[in-house]
Amino acid sequence: MNFTIRTATVEDCKDIRRMMSELAEYLNITDQITITQKDLKQDGFSKNPLFHAIIAEVPEQHKTKDGHTKIGFSMYFYIYSWKGQTVFMEDLYVMPEFRGKGIGKALISKVAQLGRDAGCTQLKFTVLNWDKKALDFYLNQDSTDLTSDLGYHYMCCHGDAFQMMADKSSA
Repeated sequence: MNFTIRTATVEDCKDIRRMMSELAEYLNITDQITITQKDLKQDGFSKNPLFHAIIAEVPEQHKTKDGHTKIGFSMYFYIYSWKGQTVFMEDLYVMPEFRGKGIGKALISKVAQLGRDAGCTQLKFTVLNWDKKALDFYLNQDSTDLTSDLGYHYMCCHGDAFQMMADKSSA
């Protein structure tokens, strides 16, 4: 399969949002997506972007029945931990009809390469516990399952709890 991986541009926000919706549908969490195409433009392509993204694209002759040539993406950002600089991959998605063709591997490898080039020493990401296909994919890329191996739990404070936590700050 002929495809390219490239850095996302502001013009890709519509397709990124489309693929985020497709991913959310697969994960049964469509009600949790609140960001818009406008949010993506503002947050990812401003002077101080909050995320970065890469796009997997196929030539016109391989476009989908709906006419899409942008068939996968990964969104990532940089964090810091006690192991140093880290690249965190928030999303990795390849449209179902293009899976099994090396595109997912190319996307995760590119995120790792970009992270390494930025001085990172590790790549972190999360996988839903019921998504065995994704878990197997990542384990086959020599990733470590921190939940089973080290007992880590990924936590989140959002909504009213987030607001109340912020309100408790004395700063």
